[in-house]
Amino acid sequence: MVSIKSSYNVIPNEPTPKGPFWLSDNDQMVRWGHTSFIYIYKEQPNLNAIEILKDSLSKILVPYYPIAGRLRYVENGRLELDCNTKGVKLVEADNTKTLAEYGDFSPNNETFKELIPMVDYTQPIEELPLMLVQLTRFYGIGQGVSIGVSISHPLTDGFAIIRFINSWAKLARGETLETSELFPVLDRSILKSPHPPLAPRFDHAELKPFPLMLGSSDHLAEKRKKVSVVTLKLTSEQVERLKKKVNDQSQKEGSRPYSRYEAIAAYIWRCASKARELDHLQPTQLLFVVEFRNRLNPPLPKNYFGNAFAPTVTPTCYIGDIISKPLSYVAQKIREANELINNDYIWSQQDFIKCHKKLDELRPSFPFQGEHKKNSPFYGNPNLHIVSWMHMQWHEADFGWGKPIYFGPALVYPSDKVYLIRSSNDSIIISMHFQIAHMTLFTKFFWEDILDSRL
Repeated sequence: MVSIKSSYNVIPNEPTPKGPFWLSDNDQMVRWGHTSFIYIYKEQPNLNAIEILKDSLSKILVPYYPIAGRLRYVENGRLELDCNTKGVKLVEADNTKTLAEYGDFSPNNETFKELIPMVDYTQPIEELPLMLVQLTRFYGIGQGVSIGVSISHPLTDGFAIIRFINSWAKLARGETLETSELFPVLDRSILKSPHPPLAPRFDHAELKPFPLMLGSSDHLAEKRKKVSVVTLKLTSEQVERLKKKVNDQSQKEGSRPYSRYEAIAAYIWRCASKARELDHLQPTQLLFVVEFRNRLNPPLPKNYFGNAFAPTVTPTCYIGDIISKPLSYVAQKIREANELINNDYIWSQQDFIKCHKKLDELRPSFPFQGEHKKNSPFYGNPNLHIVSWMHMQWHEADFGWGKPIYFGPALVYPSDKVYLIRSSNDSIIISMHFQIAHMTLFTKFFWEDILDSRL
């Protein structure tokens, strides 16, 4: 059981700019709620750790002052950031459980939620902190701690928030920040089109309804089905073997070898398709997002603080083809979706969003609170949503008591979704959020096929 010892509202320790802050179309497209993740540490810090965290957080919030603000709605359902320095919530807690009692840290464990600062969504959006942090000490001397983070998704993407947390950790352990850490690029107007909205130049299937279950007229039945989580691990050797098998199957002369991500995503999509036992003529798509700081012309600064990713989706495929054709076929469909994301496509996507009259039909609903809007986007069964955290430098979040031994999502996502996380030894952690009815078959196929030389 977790008990709260203290709670603080942390604001920048120096005056910062005030007033409205424009959010880009990319910021508008994400669900307005918070994303929660957790760091686990083996070592337990000294008793003044919370004061160190509070002091360093107040310092890092000076260059990152938008984090201390609040969201508000403006015209046509758009969101705006109010830089009012209302602050970040920082909580210290004690836990009567030991680290070992949490097993593989799966968020299936109901008590796992106690390690995360929960957001009170009964409050108006104007009162909700954009960031909440909880430091929890596990029972027993030397039993370790966790840092749970809930961060508002319209504020920024995962790439930028990990950079922020690593900079905060660097301050906490007494080190000097580099220039790019001290001066993040906050100006979202870089992503403001210089011309009025144009007719989109591409089809943008990623922003249109996804395939339905055969015989269904909407996704509501699938949205209401229960989901659980399984944590799987592929060693670096297994990943390389999977890549080799996919590339050996490729028949294209002189084609670029398939990447680690393409091979893993293709493999998971196939296992999920087999586990669902759907009609072979069932259409299906796979959605993922592409971080585009380096894909724009000119590129965005690497320390741009905001949402800088574009959703993309594979061509519509059939379950029978995903299951029966070589895995290189599936990887090729993922590559086609990835290669769509270039400068022209990104700006056309912005135009599509601007021209759309109802943003709520493009913005995912917030199902953690039981919100299941009929017309909101849904990427679950018979489709799949994959999120790659493989390039996030999460292991650098050393606040002075060592590097984290674990990092991952902290809540069960309520529809089929996959998180890919690279561990410190280069293995890949797969956090598979999948309908309970299909999870047993998924894990069976996952491990059987990974050991099958034919894949």
